[in-house]
Amino acid sequence: MRRERGVALITAVLVTALATLAAVALASQQALALRRTGNLLDADRARLFALGVEGWVGRLLARDAREGPVDSLGEDWARRLPPLQVEGATVAGRLEDLQGRFNLNNLLDGQGRPSATDLERFRRLLRILELDPALADAVLDWMDADQEVTYPGGAEDGLYLSLDPPYRSAARPFAEVSELRLVHGFDEAAYRRLAPYVAALPGRAAINVNTAPVPVLRCLAEGLGEAEGEALAAARGEGGWASVDAFLRAEPLRGRTVAREGLDVGSAHFLLQAEVRYGRGRVLLYSLLRREGEAVRVIQRALGVYGGAGPEGEPPREEAA
Repeated sequence: MRRERGVALITAVLVTALATLAAVALASQQALALRRTGNLLDADRARLFALGVEGWVGRLLARDAREGPVDSLGEDWARRLPPLQVEGATVAGRLEDLQGRFNLNNLLDGQGRPSATDLERFRRLLRILELDPALADAVLDWMDADQEVTYPGGAEDGLYLSLDPPYRSAARPFAEVSELRLVHGFDEAAYRRLAPYVAALPGRAAINVNTAPVPVLRCLAEGLGEAEGEALAAARGEGGWASVDAFLRAEPLRGRTVAREGLDVGSAHFLLQAEVRYGRGRVLLYSLLRREGEAVRVIQRALGVYGGAGPEGEPPREEAA
């Protein structure tokens, strides 16, 4: 009887221990599920706030269009939005004029032929950034529809199919700047040096001389040094030039030949970077906006990074606009 009572006691202890372990496991799983659900809800709320920033920026750009056709770095849209507390969320953002960059798709004209003016500007930009100007040949071959190699630095399917893994050239305009990573001759260092100064806008897009950074301004004229580029950027002031003719008359360009083709003082393409924190949720939204008159629409969205230019260099996750 004493042995039987001992076995019963041990069995009761074991059952109690197992029940306790099961209860702890269930409680832990429940707490984890609640935490996960809370994180998802916070992320969804943060994303909605980011879309709210997108809508607000659209109205800002529409108002700017009503005020005049000139876009410059002194306007309201160009000012960085500092972190603001909005109904439990922290919202920050900035808007960049992508037409201040060189549009890679300008390298082909409307008939799919190389644009001599833009090709020369791109080669100058590469030299200014201390990159091989022959990379322009490879970029051109990546876009054009033929299989004729542009010398000395071009590459067509014959080269790309010999790689491991093999792939083909795009034979179409750039959809995003990160495609440069696939182009022959571009390593990571070259890509990261060039990426801040180029864009992949649909169709041909003029360079806005009022918002272009110094390297892009320098590529518009042969032999324009860094000091002259800085002087040119300073000459436009916050209000910018009222016309392309006023830009061409700027003192730093005196005596230089500058093609008027593909230049403007207004813009239609802007990139919004909105960062929102709500609770444990954080969303970094990139929105490519196109302004047509006073109408502003989203033509691309990306979460986390845009065009491979994010902190980790990962490709963006795109959404239908």
